[in-house]
Amino acid sequence: MNKILTKMGLISLALLPSLAMAAPAVADKADNAFMMICTALVLFMSIPGIALFYGGLIRSKNVLSMLTQVAVTFSMVCVLWMIYGYSLAFSEGNAFFGSFNWAMLKNIELTALTGTFYQYIHVAFQASFACITVGLIVGSIAERIRFSAVLIFVLVWLTLAYLPIAHMVWAGGLLAQDGALDFAGGTVVHINAAVAGLVGAYLVGKRAGFGKEAFKPHNLPMVFTGAAILYVGWFGFNAGSASAASEIAALAFLNTVIATAGAVLAWTLGEWVSRGKPSLLGASSGMIAGLVAITPACGTVGVGGALIVGIVGGLAGLWGVTTLKKWLRVDDPCDVFGVHGVCGIVGCILTGVFTSSSLGGVGYAAGVTMGHQVWVQIFSVGVTIVWTGVVAFIGFKVADMIVGLRVPEEQEREGLDVNSHGENAYNQ
Repeated sequence: MNKILTKMGLISLALLPSLAMAAPAVADKADNAFMMICTALVLFMSIPGIALFYGGLIRSKNVLSMLTQVAVTFSMVCVLWMIYGYSLAFSEGNAFFGSFNWAMLKNIELTALTGTFYQYIHVAFQASFACITVGLIVGSIAERIRFSAVLIFVLVWLTLAYLPIAHMVWAGGLLAQDGALDFAGGTVVHINAAVAGLVGAYLVGKRAGFGKEAFKPHNLPMVFTGAAILYVGWFGFNAGSASAASEIAALAFLNTVIATAGAVLAWTLGEWVSRGKPSLLGASSGMIAGLVAITPACGTVGVGGALIVGIVGGLAGLWGVTTLKKWLRVDDPCDVFGVHGVCGIVGCILTGVFTSSSLGGVGYAAGVTMGHQVWVQIFSVGVTIVWTGVVAFIGFKVADMIVGLRVPEEQEREGLDVNSHGENAYNQ
């Protein structure tokens, strides 16, 4: 009898691995809580982070128009995301788009999981990324565009640019299949938005008086407050992209701290040397530059690599808003391309370098060399630039044909706050 029981026990032990494999996935409470907090932090980045940062950078007569554009496009993207955006970005499909299988979030059960957390949280987390990406664009076209034109553009661009690029990078599409590394949105968010904003700035044209009048930020404490909010919220952006309260989330968190600090110092010192004085605007801009540069790399590079990425990003951003901006001859009021475009490109390419295990990173996929990975990163940057550039051109042209892109010069000089929204930010 004892021999029989022993044999039965051994058989049971042998079956345990197969039984474990057959067991249904279980939601992890810690991961659920972590992802909800990260989602809230990313939402915090848009409202009030982007709104305050951009609002302080422009003139006082247009600050309410900026806050309104951020708030309303944020809400618009949330609704579109639920109707069809999440489905086209993250459901199974082809190399460029998902399907409508999850439109209106149908076919997603209440208990459905993405990894170890509920899929509904994933819907909200990714919605927050889409919202802030659209919010970034409006800084390039501030102070002269019609409010209705912004909304038409967002509808076109979100559908035909953001959704396919998110699918290509994060949902098994073209660039994911190619092996592109983008942990938290260097291509999907920053390059995507920056190129669209650059196209918009050219098509809308320069502000009346640009190059002849001094256009200075009207409220630097507001700029700093917005930048500080973005810094705090960015931990949800980067650490949350690990999709679990894991060691990779910890790596992304620490890398975000050190890269941003390096970028602030690099920008401040660079400005001090080149202009003679360090400024709060420079420190705030350096903060954003470092956050942008480390975004695609934060979950795969080591801490030393993150510091280098941050320093290079800070210097690259300073170059982008000074030298490159003059070369491009563009009126980008909030320097969206100079910071998000330049630093996003730098960060994506350096991801291919510092992910190497020999440089402290987590290492490449089996059989991949540094040279190949860097080429893949450059290719992903190129695809993003071309794709979003073409779609942005179409989106702005559609808006121009329907309502016109720009307000009349008289209204522009008086200010969009009173003419587009019937309000004044600062009553005399």
